[in-house]
Amino acid sequence: MGSASSLLTQYDIEEVQEHCNKIFSQQEIVSLYQRFCQLDRNAKGFISADEFLSVPEFAMNPLSQRLLKMVDGLNFKDFVAFLSAFSAKASMHQKIELIFKVYDSDCNGKVSFNDILEVLQDLSGSFMSDEQREQVLSQVLQEAGYSRGSYLLLDDFVKVFGKSGLKMEVEVPVD
Repeated sequence: MGSASSLLTQYDIEEVQEHCNKIFSQQEIVSLYQRFCQLDRNAKGFISADEFLSVPEFAMNPLSQRLLKMVDGLNFKDFVAFLSAFSAKASMHQKIELIFKVYDSDCNGKVSFNDILEVLQDLSGSFMSDEQREQVLSQVLQEAGYSRGSYLLLDDFVKVFGKSGLKMEVEVPVD
């Protein structure tokens, strides 16, 4: 599994399955490996940010720059683990953990008012003014029992998103 051009062995497939909590079937892992090899143009064994941007759906995502920080330099096992959060079979906690990482841009384990504001800017672009974003966010946080000075931890995200019926699903095509 070291070189992107090598073939996956049964052991490699099972190891990747374990690494992603058996969210993907063996056939799906083989398909993901083929896609990984297509993205890994230089056969380095990992995918760079530029290679990720060659996926149109990824490049068009308003949060792509934040996601790039999370995926730059992933090897195949970590690539599959990253994608597993988008699977219909992933637990709600796995999905929320990924969302938390998107918001926690400085990776300090907590999300501030400004962290959330930056994500809102990425998502809303010019459709909202800075003042409107701040006003909406202040109101939402206040209604949830938090203040502008609060830091949200992963447990807070679990409380907020855990009951939301969150959908984050990407279909893995199986050839």
